[in-house]
Amino acid sequence: MPAPERLPAPGVTGQGDMEELLAKGELTVVGRIREASNAVLLCTATYDGVSADCVYKPVKGERPLWDFPDGSLAQREVAAYLVSEATGWGLVPPTVLRDGPYGEGMVQQWIEARQPPADSPEEGLLALVDGEDAGEGWKPVAFAEVAEGRTALLVHADDPRLRRLSVLDAVINNGDRKGGHLLPAPDGRIYGIDHGVTFHTEDKLRTLLWGWAGEPLTDEAREALTALAAQLADGAPLATRLAELITAAELAAVRERVAHMLRTGTHPLPSGQWPAIPWPPV
Repeated sequence: MPAPERLPAPGVTGQGDMEELLAKGELTVVGRIREASNAVLLCTATYDGVSADCVYKPVKGERPLWDFPDGSLAQREVAAYLVSEATGWGLVPPTVLRDGPYGEGMVQQWIEARQPPADSPEEGLLALVDGEDAGEGWKPVAFAEVAEGRTALLVHADDPRLRRLSVLDAVINNGDRKGGHLLPAPDGRIYGIDHGVTFHTEDKLRTLLWGWAGEPLTDEAREALTALAAQLADGAPLATRLAELITAAELAAVRERVAHMLRTGTHPLPSGQWPAIPWPPV
């Protein structure tokens, strides 16, 4: 039997094809990602002679959280992907909900993060700088304590790809946007992963991407939000699918967050009622 063909990088193969592979492919567990707080299994999905690496997070492996219903994190991951696709920005890797070797769970395409060569002048997405000036091309986030009691300014790149992701996080109310959840792909895109703690009805936005807080939304963002609002209307396919994954109150909260951003025309500010930056931040 010939070896399965490996799918090329994201952007070469269509999203629909990848979704079908993830949904219908045979899952073979390769290993476990032990750094994760919940059960995260690295798998290979094989279907019709084609295979791709993926991440499988079974519902049975979810650690209970006091502020989220038990067994709901996988559904929220899929809901985040659907909203990302509705914006047209493709910020979340293809993600499906399906049965697997350990029961129902979320299956998401594995993204191999691109690492620039050591001698490359290319800057990263996050940095710590001395002083109070973020510097050209960077946005300040907060001061952080580093070794020996020294403080440094945490900054992120003033990058339109990150700015789109900050808008998506505001829509889905992401409670855990850490640095390690930002994956620069070989094709130049930046993906966001780990969206289990999202869509809460209360404001739980915690992120390292506060650099645009209070600033006007871009024209691109306003257009995307306007289109998203229409897709969230009662009876629209996106709204119908989301209603299967999150509660009615949570869906109503998504609509209100989109409407609020369109009314104000600005990136949201921290609420002050919840820690604004996740811990640990990476």
